[in-house]
Amino acid sequence: MVLFLVFSNHVINAWARKPCPYPGVSWDTEVRTESDQWKGTAACIAIGLLLVMAIGLIYWQVADQPHKHWVLQGRFTGLFWESKKHSLFFQTLSENKTVVEVSVGHIGDPDLQVHFVRNRCWLNSSTFCSEWNGQLEVMISLELDETSHLECYNITWTPLHCHVDLRHCFSMENIFWYGGASVQAQKWPVNTVNIPLQPFSPGDLRYNPSGFGSVLDHQFFGSTGVAVLLSPDVPLNVGINSNAHLCVQPQRTRAAQPLKYRVCVGQNLRAVHHKIAQGRSPHPPQLPNMAILRSPLWKLVVNVKSGEKLEKELRTFANRLKRHRLNEGIIMLNEHSTSLLLNVGQHHALGKNGNLPLIRHLNISVTFTPYVSVNNQQFQVSLQEGNEAFWLSRLTTTQGHVVPLMSPWKGDICVKLNISNPAVVNLFLEQVGNWSAQLDAEYVILEGGEWSFSDGIPEVQVRQEYIRLLAGLAMRIGRTAILTSGSRTSDVPLFVMMSPLQGSWSYTGIKGIIPSILHYSILGFNFFISDAIGGSQGDDPINDKELFIRWLEIASFLPVVSFQTPPWSFSEYWILNLTKSYLSLHHDFVVPHILQYAHEWKETRNPIYRPLWWISPEDPITFTIDDEFLIGSEVLVAPVTDQGAVKRNIYLPGSGIQWRDWWNGQVFDGGTLLHNYPVELEKVAVFLQIQS
Repeated sequence: MVLFLVFSNHVINAWARKPCPYPGVSWDTEVRTESDQWKGTAACIAIGLLLVMAIGLIYWQVADQPHKHWVLQGRFTGLFWESKKHSLFFQTLSENKTVVEVSVGHIGDPDLQVHFVRNRCWLNSSTFCSEWNGQLEVMISLELDETSHLECYNITWTPLHCHVDLRHCFSMENIFWYGGASVQAQKWPVNTVNIPLQPFSPGDLRYNPSGFGSVLDHQFFGSTGVAVLLSPDVPLNVGINSNAHLCVQPQRTRAAQPLKYRVCVGQNLRAVHHKIAQGRSPHPPQLPNMAILRSPLWKLVVNVKSGEKLEKELRTFANRLKRHRLNEGIIMLNEHSTSLLLNVGQHHALGKNGNLPLIRHLNISVTFTPYVSVNNQQFQVSLQEGNEAFWLSRLTTTQGHVVPLMSPWKGDICVKLNISNPAVVNLFLEQVGNWSAQLDAEYVILEGGEWSFSDGIPEVQVRQEYIRLLAGLAMRIGRTAILTSGSRTSDVPLFVMMSPLQGSWSYTGIKGIIPSILHYSILGFNFFISDAIGGSQGDDPINDKELFIRWLEIASFLPVVSFQTPPWSFSEYWILNLTKSYLSLHHDFVVPHILQYAHEWKETRNPIYRPLWWISPEDPITFTIDDEFLIGSEVLVAPVTDQGAVKRNIYLPGSGIQWRDWWNGQVFDGGTLLHNYPVELEKVAVFLQIQS
């Protein structure tokens, strides 16, 4: 600071000897009045102070913040490099608020501080490109959407040799993350999930419970108003370190893979999601077959080994539904039961329409998969005939032969149909068409798009493309098809079944339902079928009547109600009556609201089922609420998911909004936390937004 004072005195002494350079001020050094002298001196002192402030600012930037270097700046946001932390920081310019920090780790010499300031693309103010110490090339470009105040940074890190280990980790400090992939015990947000770094592709949680589930997309959304869009063109490993980082890494292949992603920053979380959702598909959105909304699903679980015994069980179950006046629904047959019935058709006379007479008047769904047992005659004949191309295969290292990939599937070792082969697709469609007609099926469920092994073979792109091909194949079957997996297929107008849950009060059971529906919705999968009431991971019906009732209350507000434990399995007859009441509520109240917001989704791409931050995107209380959800912006549902509880805390979002209790008519202001609000066992807390 002494240097600045000396400099100022020097400047003032010089001004005493020379005409003042201040614009608009001039005088003769020999003849001037006392008033003119003070005016000129004051002006020159002002210039001196400005110079001192400018030099002080430069000193503060250089001496006090030597590690921070701006990379790019937009109109609302900026990106700077912190060389001490080896991190990129996305920041708002008006508030200097950090939106997200991305740690890029140490490339090459860990003691080397890369200053990241040599922009080889300096002629273009919206592009930054540089080379990192001979290890990799960095390209960052900035795009601005004026209408939505959204700024997106397209980032590509390209290794210059195969020994570069790229791993970028998005911080969870002061930010909550949503999206990505479903997991075993779904959380909302995903901050508390702990998943080791592994291939980012849909999998079967029954075989890999610590992996990713059957629905996945490359989109993550942060509570600070940011979206991270990973490139689907690059095979990635992704891991979540609980409450610390969300990390991404290109998979190691024969050639060095780049790391590509897009970071979009907007006014708030809802605004960013809305803009990203609008760009998911270039095609106009279409609705699936909505008739299923009014048809409860009844999973038939039987332990029989013959089609004749299955027919008898099926008839008995259908009669019970009719006797209890629950016959307006669909009886679901799994893959094993479907196969047993088809075997019956091969050995018995069919009806005039080519179907089995005994089940002709039943409403059933059948299940098919692209998996075929290695002991199946179809597989063995194909090998004898040289049709290895019918199955997903890999090249051997010798002589270029292909070997079908084998994997476990429901207790057997199987191969998987190669549905990129048109001949295989045509054959499969012909078989499914004939079989579903023979069984007079209302719906066809296609299982097995997800993968039952996690050894990296086949590659991530093959796994994801397989699901997309299966979705296209399902569309050729018709809109009565139902999928069990999804990866960048949210634009396909078909229902998707959620992963099976356990019959428990934990996040692997009832507590995981609401996080799952919010997860599916935020990724664009609005038309889903939640797991059966009480969970379906096991074949045995649950005997916890409280769990059944609380699960029923949640399911009644979802698109489709499905059962595995029939309500008549409980000795208390009132549980059966309560089930009928909630099915009526679903039919008369919930379905009309779903249809209303489904049409809104076609126009706006806003999800049908919404988290509370959709109404209050800047209210931090809403970011972590995982036991309430919205249908549109009009209906708020707050179920009980704790065993033995008849009270719960309920948060009503939205400053300036009023909510009315659907049961008793009480009115509450938005932004209110209701402590220990009474919710009896037979009820679920429901609030309706009062329209002004």
